Amino acid sequence: MNYKHNTKLTPLAKQLRKNMTKEERHLWYDFLRDYPARILRQKVIDGYIADFYCHAARLVIELDGSQHYETAGAWKDQIRTEHLQGRELSVIRIPNNAVNDNFRGVCEYLDEQLSLRIR
Repeated sequence: MNYKHNTKLTPLAKQLRKNMTKEERHLWYDFLRDYPARILRQKVIDGYIADFYCHAARLVIELDGSQHYETAGAWKDQIRTEHLQGRELSVIRIPNNAVNDNFRGVCEYLDEQLSLRIR
């Protein structure tokens, strides 16, 4: 499937890569960076920037802070998820506190989900 790369978002994606949240850094450097399938950070897909993206699994991984659980944030996330699902991508949302409180469990869950989806 061909994704429209929104070049206007590229500078922001680069900035987000340089300034990852504590939870994104932990997940990236301690698990996803060395995962057997290629995973990208801050991947531009259409008009969105995915926290992490694995093309082989057609999977977007989003880490959600507290703003995602407020009404406006949840509504935006729903629209974004529906758009990405329309591109035949799966979206997994993981709360930041899960990364902090149960890192091993998050890694096991992601490994299971990636393994199920890799073609």
